[in-house]
Amino acid sequence: MPDPVATLATEIDGPILWIRLDRPGSMNAYNAQMGAELVAAFRQADGDDAIRVVVLTAKGRVFCAGADVSAGAGAFDTSAGDGAGNFGKAGADSDFVRAMMDCRKPSIVAFNGSAAGVGLTMALPCDIRIAANTAKFGFVFARRGLVPEAGSAWFLPRLVGMAQALNWCLTGRLFPASEALAHGLVSEVCPADELAGRARALALEIADNCAPVSLALTRRMLWHFGSEASPAGALGVDARLNIALGQGADVHEGVAAFLGKRPPEFPGRVSADMPATDWWAVPHTR
Repeated sequence: MPDPVATLATEIDGPILWIRLDRPGSMNAYNAQMGAELVAAFRQADGDDAIRVVVLTAKGRVFCAGADVSAGAGAFDTSAGDGAGNFGKAGADSDFVRAMMDCRKPSIVAFNGSAAGVGLTMALPCDIRIAANTAKFGFVFARRGLVPEAGSAWFLPRLVGMAQALNWCLTGRLFPASEALAHGLVSEVCPADELAGRARALALEIADNCAPVSLALTRRMLWHFGSEASPAGALGVDARLNIALGQGADVHEGVAAFLGKRPPEFPGRVSADMPATDWWAVPHTR
């Protein structure tokens, strides 16, 4: 039996859950065990009201080199042999995507180093991405005879536009952090030795100033409605949500803290205080 904690290191730091990829001998390469541990970690964050923000990063100088190809040419053959043992059943990568999307806590990815293949696509369902200036990126699937996975054909065009998504995926080339920043794949680039501090500061800015219930609703609304052809869907939901929220303690506290020029102490918890609306029950993953 593989060690169930062998691929990730997790740490609770105040309101932050740090998830660090931790396979130093293989440049944090992805395998099925890592996927299962990512599911468990994001579900932990979702179920713990004390966790307000998730930060996903990695140990070492590489974020994730992609899928584990230590089995050689048959590494991706999941029907038998080493491929099946390494990656599990077909479609298993969708499990961590769903866990990330269904987690009601905001998530930040801090690319401490290069990310390619699934090492990059695993980060697309998260909400905010920042990177060390030394990082390089690559959607290298076509160069391996594969196609973009983990739902990235849905995520990537919505994040960077269709033209840039096609450019990166059809060439399969590596590109620098500056290019990732220019096209919106990441929102910030900073020196590598400042990355962890910047990720923590960003997480605390969210945790210290924003209501957990509002954050859960806001991220789901943006992911759900951001790709629709008109604002009709959002207009059908946002007023109802604000009417429901406006009667609650979080809004009273938010306004009082603003008027009193003090930090807010929001009492609402995602485990118990989500508004009872028909829309909230509709999954935003498709």
